[in-house]
Amino acid sequence: MTEKQLMRIREKEEKERLKLEEELKRTEALSVYERRFQEKGPIAGIDEVGRGPLAGPVVACAVILPEDHPILYLNDSKKLSAKKREELYEVITREAVSYGIGMESPAVIDEINILRATCSAMRKALSAMSVPARFLLVDAVTIPEVSVPQCPIIHGDALSVSIAAASIVAKVTRDRLMEDYDRIYPGYGFAKHKGYGTAAHIAAIRELGPCPIHRKSFITRFI
Repeated sequence: MTEKQLMRIREKEEKERLKLEEELKRTEALSVYERRFQEKGPIAGIDEVGRGPLAGPVVACAVILPEDHPILYLNDSKKLSAKKREELYEVITREAVSYGIGMESPAVIDEINILRATCSAMRKALSAMSVPARFLLVDAVTIPEVSVPQCPIIHGDALSVSIAAASIVAKVTRDRLMEDYDRIYPGYGFAKHKGYGTAAHIAAIRELGPCPIHRKSFITRFI
């Protein structure tokens, strides 16, 4: 191996080392709420995905991250590529102390409204955890009918590693469901837009009519 090749290898290794250092610092900065409340006991981050779509369920996730080693590259799921979300989903679900997923159907959303359905999905996510949380970090909302102390954080999925992890798991879970629904109800494009109100989706509703997973209370102006 030539001296020039060795220099290139060293330069690459140094860049990777600096990149890792930066990511560790960023993850540490996103752990400020977890450190603030660490004496409360196991802390779960909670987030939801799917409040805005015209079709499909609202999905919530609760995650307790390990304290002994950080999971790197966590961020608001909307800021990550689909590939990166899938990669992190596997890491989170494998390494989390505990996680739970809850959801509410379009029929329930129509019956009790999206905010109450979201909170119900969050409670279901908490109930699905194998390790009970003693403190909750929640994205934006305060969950009613929950006895565990909680701290709502505006834009929490960009400010807390635990909430970011929950947002990723919820997003991947819902996206996979919508891809399944695309095969069950072809023609609407669910695999592409995941039920959100794109022009193509609205056109499909007007042409085909609603299907069983459409939220009737969300699409009245389109039919």
